[in-house]
Amino acid sequence: MSATATSTPPPAAPKVSGGKSGRSRLSFPVILLIVAGVLLALSAVRAITGAQDVTSAGQISAALAMAVPIGLAGLGGLWSERAGVVNIGLEGMMILGTFFGAWAGWQTSPWLGVLAGVIGGMLGGLLHAVATVTFGVDHIISGIAINILALGFTTYFAKLWFNTGEAAAKGGSPKQSPPADEITSVTIPGLSDGLRSIEKHHWFFVSDLAGILGGLVTNLSLLTILAIVLFIGTFFVLWKTAFGLRLRSCGENPVAAESLGVNVYTYKYVAVIVSGGLAGLGGAFLSLVTSHIYNEGQTGGRGYIGLAAMIFGNWRPGGLAMGAGLFGFADALQLRNGGESVHALLLLLFVVLVGLAVWKLYRKSYVQGVVSVVIAAAVLVWYLGTDSVPTEFVSATPYIVTLLVLSLSAQRLRMPKADGMRYRKGQGK
Repeated sequence: MSATATSTPPPAAPKVSGGKSGRSRLSFPVILLIVAGVLLALSAVRAITGAQDVTSAGQISAALAMAVPIGLAGLGGLWSERAGVVNIGLEGMMILGTFFGAWAGWQTSPWLGVLAGVIGGMLGGLLHAVATVTFGVDHIISGIAINILALGFTTYFAKLWFNTGEAAAKGGSPKQSPPADEITSVTIPGLSDGLRSIEKHHWFFVSDLAGILGGLVTNLSLLTILAIVLFIGTFFVLWKTAFGLRLRSCGENPVAAESLGVNVYTYKYVAVIVSGGLAGLGGAFLSLVTSHIYNEGQTGGRGYIGLAAMIFGNWRPGGLAMGAGLFGFADALQLRNGGESVHALLLLLFVVLVGLAVWKLYRKSYVQGVVSVVIAAAVLVWYLGTDSVPTEFVSATPYIVTLLVLSLSAQRLRMPKADGMRYRKGQGK
């Protein structure tokens, strides 16, 4: 009797997100073409509707200022979730950053306020790490608890610290801190004035490009430059170093990582504490750059929007930066009372929805295609039948954009495989 020997192949090594996958990744030239297409579309909308503020330097500068805290919160979420810990508590960590940043900023210097804001966020991250990593508490429950605790803590201590003595004499109240000094802003001399003069001519595309570049080189806070450096640094640390590979392996397959000698708990702790520090930095930006004071409710849900930007960016720094820029642009519109600008962008939304409908019908996704056509028709009727957008809708623009972007990008997302899963030490031994 003969027998055919069969052998079971050894299990494949776990894939760590960031390498090649079945889904093609956009190349740099393609990304540039997409950016150019978006700029052309915005130029056309400005030229057709006459809404000059859509691509003005003031709008872009405000959008960048609004995008930084959202992007920093999202960057914190990226660090945490790449290590396998869902961080819904970003909002609470941002709240701690606004409070401690303003508290230290008005008493000492704004840069010490920035450091205090980072430390405040890191304390929130440490609490989240202890709960989720050491004690195995559900990540969502822990994050929500941190949001509630941070809100209660800052509300109580604002009444205690900002409403008495020297703080009250300098403008403090139960809901806000005394003002802190400004953090230095930089403007590139000559270039900013030249771009402003080109923008005033309202030439198609050229003036729009000048307005966008002008907004990026005028009154740029040093903290904004630091945020850009952190985005670049995060990419190199997480995707170009052995430390980053080990950290990401904890979010993909912690059991396999531990079997290879990685101390999973340590990496998760580091990631979540860094996550809290980045969210705290975003909060400090709000209280020391955007307004120079702490205000109750100052974050306005930006921690959640940062989480949405991270998801939109597919858990990668580049995509997160684009998502934060989009949400920051929408946030700036409502802050600048942009009823006319939002109304003009309805035309752009109509074109995008039509293009999406054509693509879905081509891919034989008939239900989604028909839904896109119906929504596009409704948007067109809205645009043609009105001259401006109600203030209430303008105020809700950032949150509506968040919902639209997540719904349209949901099918291409790929989260870390072990994200949000409980892990107990010793499973890989």
